[in-house]
Amino acid sequence: MKDTKNKTLFIEYIAKPVLLGLLVAAILVLAFPQFRPQTDDDVTDLMTLSQSNLGADWIGPVSYANAVSRAAPSVVNIYTLQAARSRSDASNRISLGSGVIMQSDGLLLTNHHVIEGAVKILVLLYDGREVPATVVGTDPEIDLAVLKIEADNLSPIALGEPSQARVGDIVLAIGNPSGIGQSVTQGIISAKGRNGLRLNIFENFIQTDAAINSGSSGGALIDAYGNLLGINTATLNNVGSTGISFAIPADAAAKVLTDIAQYGHVVRGWLGISADLGLVSPEVSNELGATKIFRVSSVASGGPTEKAGLKPGDIIFKIDGLPVIDPHTSINQITNVTPGQPVKLSIIRQDTVIEFTVIAGNRPLH
Repeated sequence: MKDTKNKTLFIEYIAKPVLLGLLVAAILVLAFPQFRPQTDDDVTDLMTLSQSNLGADWIGPVSYANAVSRAAPSVVNIYTLQAARSRSDASNRISLGSGVIMQSDGLLLTNHHVIEGAVKILVLLYDGREVPATVVGTDPEIDLAVLKIEADNLSPIALGEPSQARVGDIVLAIGNPSGIGQSVTQGIISAKGRNGLRLNIFENFIQTDAAINSGSSGGALIDAYGNLLGINTATLNNVGSTGISFAIPADAAAKVLTDIAQYGHVVRGWLGISADLGLVSPEVSNELGATKIFRVSSVASGGPTEKAGLKPGDIIFKIDGLPVIDPHTSINQITNVTPGQPVKLSIIRQDTVIEFTVIAGNRPLH
């Protein structure tokens, strides 16, 4: 009887609590992996979301190493031998820049100002190979140039979607600052659609605070996954403007490459007019459905608008049914028209509304 009583006490006060404790511990370990003891193998694992103490809505990567390793092989260093500036300056100058491999056949993009005036261009690949480059074509109006290299096993960059990128998104700039070698800087998208800076004829910049230093021009601005968002092109070098850099959106850059590869130059629509922006009164605005107008100041001789019958003094208030907003928007609207396609202009001439159909021409090369 005494042994039976002792066994009952052991089960009641020792065995049951121990088993219950082990069961609770097992449940906790399964439900909360961070409670598990750490092994040597665990040390090499990436931190989990639960271990980071971040909320479930966190979607950003802890490290951008994967993005860099994906995009870096597509970014090259560019060295150019520049012609002497004058007869008195007989020495050539070495210029530095960056570029981005866009196609496996060796087509790459860089800035026009990187290779302007170059008599020789040398490209240093990510794997250390040095290859000469030839100029396929340039587009000074947007500050881009297409180069061609002959090399095997190239790594074209993956294209991102600049139109889907948001202000505040993380971006990384990859380039060759001051010739020290490929480097990566990090920042965010500060603004989109920047224009009116008088850096290029056509401006639709992605603004970032990722550092784009001298020598990084022509390099890649990528998203957190290693996709190309833009071609780094300029920094606002004014007093107090640290952290204001610009990139040409990747989709616009890709169009330049495609056009130059196919036609030898960029194809843009052209109407052949010069005009000044103006405002209209609220009364007139309600009647026209537009608050701003373009007053035609000149018409190119033999150009599309002259052929259609437009004259200086005509007032344009709609283009293809869309109200005039600003010169940048209207210029983009026109240049995006394929030459040979019609453009409808709603104008006022002597207090009469007239509709003109203009067949877009090919923007002359400058």
